[in-house]
Amino acid sequence: MSTEKNKLTTSWGAPVGDNQNSITAGSRGPTLIQDVHLLEKLAHFNRERVPERVVHAKGAGAHGYLEVTQDLTKYTKASLFSEVGKRTPLFVRFSTVAGESGSSDTVRDPRGFAVKFYTDEGNYDLVGNNTPVFFIRDAIKFPDFIHTQKRHPQTHLKNPNAVWDFWSLSPESLHQVTILMSDRGIPATLRHMHGFGSHTFKWVNAEGQGVWVKYHFKTEQGVQNLAPDVAAQLAADNPDYHTEDLFNAIDKGDFPAWKLCVQIMPLEDANTYRFDPFDVTKVWSQKDYPLIEVGRMVLDRNPENYFAEVEQATFSPGTLVPGIDVSPDKMLQGRLFAYGDAHRYRVGANHQALPINRPHSEVNTYQRDGQMRGDNNGGGSVYYEPNSLGGPKETPANKPAPYEVSGSADSVAYDHHDHYTQPGDLYRLLSEEERTRLVQTIVGAMKPVEQDEIKLRQIGHFYKADPEYGIRVAEGLGLSIPE
Repeated sequence: MSTEKNKLTTSWGAPVGDNQNSITAGSRGPTLIQDVHLLEKLAHFNRERVPERVVHAKGAGAHGYLEVTQDLTKYTKASLFSEVGKRTPLFVRFSTVAGESGSSDTVRDPRGFAVKFYTDEGNYDLVGNNTPVFFIRDAIKFPDFIHTQKRHPQTHLKNPNAVWDFWSLSPESLHQVTILMSDRGIPATLRHMHGFGSHTFKWVNAEGQGVWVKYHFKTEQGVQNLAPDVAAQLAADNPDYHTEDLFNAIDKGDFPAWKLCVQIMPLEDANTYRFDPFDVTKVWSQKDYPLIEVGRMVLDRNPENYFAEVEQATFSPGTLVPGIDVSPDKMLQGRLFAYGDAHRYRVGANHQALPINRPHSEVNTYQRDGQMRGDNNGGGSVYYEPNSLGGPKETPANKPAPYEVSGSADSVAYDHHDHYTQPGDLYRLLSEEERTRLVQTIVGAMKPVEQDEIKLRQIGHFYKADPEYGIRVAEGLGLSIPE
């Protein structure tokens, strides 16, 4: 029975009944705004650091364009994909996740892969990573997860105990942990890694027909990674190695490029696929849903000023255009709120009006005032809606396509709980040399953990994914596989 001292409460002192699952309409959602505990957690989390980003603080960016190479208008009416040969300007920000703004580029960490498309129907942000999955699948766990990646509140040191305690208690993290601890955990450069939208999104065509979609950016430079000892030496000698490499490559005309591809899933398949397609800790097999080429992304211009462009660039998965919509992915649903809220706090209420974020298309809103308002603030025009004075009006044709939801309002997990098949498949795909390096990396990362209980719990997850995986990690740590 919980004592008053260890009973989790909200910031206003009320006991929390479920801190693992947000309140959704049924097991898939969408997430309900009535979940005030979720909103409070995310809103407070976004205000924990001033002024750098809470996550993705260290980053590099560049301008470029997307050129469409295949006609996919049967799937989406989004204007940036409307015709072969069309070019849409864009800005990309690459980043590490956990480190501060002065941290090293070559640490073992996922890399943020955020793209802002300046389309002729408004901006479209695709805010992903260089991995197709993530550590957790519900936004309510995100502040806790990132706390484990930050510094101990007493020692101000990184805390392996917190990292592995959280992961071992969150088996859904195993897929991403396996990727992170593999060779792919330290890209050679920002140019030599793939990018992913990670989440499932929805595309809608001109007839209102929808499909589920996942984005893949395939590097044309080839995937290259750094050995841990080389990465460590670079962290000491040149902590800005990736930032410098990207700038210099573009500066000398060696423009990095990626092929943009998508996986397309019919809407009805979501109810029968063997993994929940909205669970961001899982991938869709490319045998089931092959990659379809969309276009080519090229980065050909460096920023003129780092702060004005890279630091003040703001991205949100809620920055959408007609023809592209969201899915019931619970992590995505939480990010729709959290990212915009972070930017309003960190950069200001008018962050979208800054030059790097300003759409290339016309903006007509009834938003007024706020900090750092740099334009004429709407002048003397009408400032409310509805009005009979000729102000801008909604266009019903651009309403998001509806989709059916059902279920009781409850804080529940996804129906699917197989967290081991995909990490096991990934382990078995690796060569013997890659498996050896993976195990060595995990063993090195887990040795500082003080409690054997945490180590054994995590070893159990590795074993369930593949017995050899668990046994080799256990042997490296001098432990026996738990019953």
